[in-house]
Amino acid sequence: MKKIIITATALLLFTPNIFSQTSVKPAKSGSLQSQFENLIEKSNSFQEYKVISKSGLLKLQTNIQDSLAVSKSKILANEAFQESQKKTIDSLKNKSAASQTIVSDLVSEKESISVLGIQIQKTVFKVSFFLIVIGLIATVFFLVFMYKRSNAITVESKLALKQSQEEFEIYKEKALEREQKAMRRLQDELNKQKK
Repeated sequence: MKKIIITATALLLFTPNIFSQTSVKPAKSGSLQSQFENLIEKSNSFQEYKVISKSGLLKLQTNIQDSLAVSKSKILANEAFQESQKKTIDSLKNKSAASQTIVSDLVSEKESISVLGIQIQKTVFKVSFFLIVIGLIATVFFLVFMYKRSNAITVESKLALKQSQEEFEIYKEKALEREQKAMRRLQDELNKQKK
């Protein structure tokens, strides 16, 4: 216990910023250093020693203990504050990590499109979409071209059929006339042979 008091006294001598507790007021309030100096000044000299009054020493001891208690309470309060700050920092780090995850998910969701439940990059989707549209337009042009070509062939075929039918009608008429001429000749020949 004495070692602690001596160590605390030595520490307090070198730290003039620590003040005693306000509830216990020494004869002269101030820093512990000034209280020590005041106590030494008021002490009596005896040969090469200083005689210090017991009451003054007890007051100084009480002030030192009060200062130590205040310092300890401040240290404990600072440690508790640091611990709460560490917890706050840890929770903020966790929240930051969760936020980063959410942000990266949102960015990837923004960069992609869901098609039939499959996530596809927007650029891939756009390129695929334009290729499909271009393919459909090319197919439409091809079908229109094929339709016009088929229509032209159909028109030509109908014209050729009509011409063929007209020629066939002409041929039929000529063939009928030849047959009639041949029948007349035959009839004429038969008539000639009967006579």
